[in-house]
Amino acid sequence: MREAVREREFREFAEARQAHLRRSAYLLCGDWHQAQDLTQTTLMKLYAAWGRVRRDGNVEAYARTILTRVFIDQHRRGVWREELVEAVPEEQSAPPTTRELRLVMQAALMELPPRYRAVLVLRFWEDWSVEQTAEALRITPGTVKSQSARGLRRLRQLLGTLAHEVNGR
Repeated sequence: MREAVREREFREFAEARQAHLRRSAYLLCGDWHQAQDLTQTTLMKLYAAWGRVRRDGNVEAYARTILTRVFIDQHRRGVWREELVEAVPEEQSAPPTTRELRLVMQAALMELPPRYRAVLVLRFWEDWSVEQTAEALRITPGTVKSQSARGLRRLRQLLGTLAHEVNGR
């Protein structure tokens, strides 16, 4: 009976949060297939620790921590390689749509080193505190702050370059 309740609770969590985890994974890796793999790996690891995690209370934070660590570990080992698959359009006649702006932001985000990307996604997409991000990534709060600053500075440079390329043509 206890096992059935555990299974049901996990299944409910996974069904409710899978899409959000996949979107976060996509922001980290930039590929929907890899994002799906990251999400599945995260859910498998979460299931293995479900009893303890459920008792501790913050299942959502634990799942996002697993997701981020799996991404960094796999990227560090070279499991995935990023590739440029398309170029920025030559000219835009109308103001960019929200979708186009998201694509530009995603392209710039993919140019960042994985650690900067992870810090920025957790801090600004997931809206985590410096301390939560530091704990999830196993780094100091000072490192989170410096990597946030450097990552944002680099992201601004990349977005400026992309804007110049788009407007300059």
